[in-house]
Amino acid sequence: MKEINEMTLEDVSVRMSEIEAELETKSGEELTALKEEVKALQERKTVLNDLEERQALAKEIEDNKVETKVIEERKEETKMKDIKEFRNSKEYIDAYAEYIKTGDDAELRTLLTTNVGSGTIAVPSIIEDGIKTAWEESEILQYVKKIPFKGNYKVQFEVSGSDAVIHYEGSGAVDEETLTIGTVEIIPRTIKKWISVTDEIIDLRGEDFLNYIKDELTYKIVRKAESILLANIDALPTTADATHPSVKTVKSAPTGYVIADAIGNLCAEVRGKNTIIVMNPLTYKEFRKVQVNAGYEYDIFEGKKVAFSDDIAAYDTASENDTYAIVGDFSYGARAVVPNGDRVEIKYDDKTRMKSDLVDILGREPIGLGVVACKSFVRLTKPASL
Repeated sequence: MKEINEMTLEDVSVRMSEIEAELETKSGEELTALKEEVKALQERKTVLNDLEERQALAKEIEDNKVETKVIEERKEETKMKDIKEFRNSKEYIDAYAEYIKTGDDAELRTLLTTNVGSGTIAVPSIIEDGIKTAWEESEILQYVKKIPFKGNYKVQFEVSGSDAVIHYEGSGAVDEETLTIGTVEIIPRTIKKWISVTDEIIDLRGEDFLNYIKDELTYKIVRKAESILLANIDALPTTADATHPSVKTVKSAPTGYVIADAIGNLCAEVRGKNTIIVMNPLTYKEFRKVQVNAGYEYDIFEGKKVAFSDDIAAYDTASENDTYAIVGDFSYGARAVVPNGDRVEIKYDDKTRMKSDLVDILGREPIGLGVVACKSFVRLTKPASL
């Protein structure tokens, strides 16, 4: 009998059939040996099948059936890689920095023509990745699902519906569900951040200058997006209608059980590990004060992550009925529509305030933010003062 590593697919098939007949009559060491042989034969079969596939592909290429397609795909991959590497080169970064300062794109156009043949002026990754990092570091927006959709984005949500029922054998048909559907329309709006660059900043070179622009523009744009989303949640009705999901309201001062109360008012889909609590840092102090003064040995926040935002009123300074905390699941209940993806467009103006040696720089990104599910958030609001 041939060694296993010398067998063909036909040999393997024949030997597998022989072993199948022998398995029922063997035991002990002989059975173990047969099982080991089966394992080795299966490995040999996998190797031979892979070899056949490679040989078939090689033949297709020789016959010119796939050669052109493969070559073109590789050319495109190489071109895109070259363009990306070029736009992240020090040469391009320095030229882009000067373009922002002066508005003169001649050097950039020359570089593009020389290195990639043609192309539009695009921000280097140092800027483009800045907005991604800002999204990822946001305590709130890092959980929100982003939709790269052009135009207004519509999402259906359940306003009301009946539950499932038990059907007993022989009984009549169950009643059809009574389902009411609403539609949320998320409309992207352009968020802008404008800064004035002084002579000192203008004197910065290349990457240092772009880092300053990135930190001043991208971070502030994402912070504004956070503010918009929290305001949208706070403005939702307590009863859903055709275009707005509902939000529950718990009117209570910070207590040892108010977070548990809020979680209990969420829909079943969002009571899990993704639920977070958003509040002003000064409100956090009030909760911890309650916990310490009462001697609670458990976590007053029910093990949920606490995120901070200055866009929510602090409990001390809030008026009656003001929201001082929001509890919910941003990954389930919210969406961000980003038509241009994670990209901030940068515009400059070196004319308006030229006499003051200032250059105005504007960052802009269209973003739409909305809530897409009922009872995915609960507001904690301040009660009347005693």
